[in-house]
Amino acid sequence: MLVQINTDNRVDGPQDVADGFEERVRTRLSRFGDRLTRVEVHIRDADGHRNGPDGITVSVEARPAGGQPITVTDTGNDPGSTLNGALRKAVDALESSFGKLDAVR
Repeated sequence: MLVQINTDNRVDGPQDVADGFEERVRTRLSRFGDRLTRVEVHIRDADGHRNGPDGITVSVEARPAGGQPITVTDTGNDPGSTLNGALRKAVDALESSFGKLDAVR
């Protein structure tokens, strides 16, 4: 499973933060690893310098092998906690999607 972290130029941090986010994605989605080809995470600052309560948007796009991509989004004021929320939604969506596929087999 390839994991790619993308940020806009307003959500910057040290490389170890991005590496930590990648590790967090791999850990949370590891049980789907053999069924996913790629996971893209997009982190962006939605409100610029205002830093409001929903200023950070995190989108997670998981691409199942041979299937349609599953995309979820979460908003918050901290990239780390917003990533956790998006990963929670991604796990729920993947469990639902793969559960339906497995039930048909």
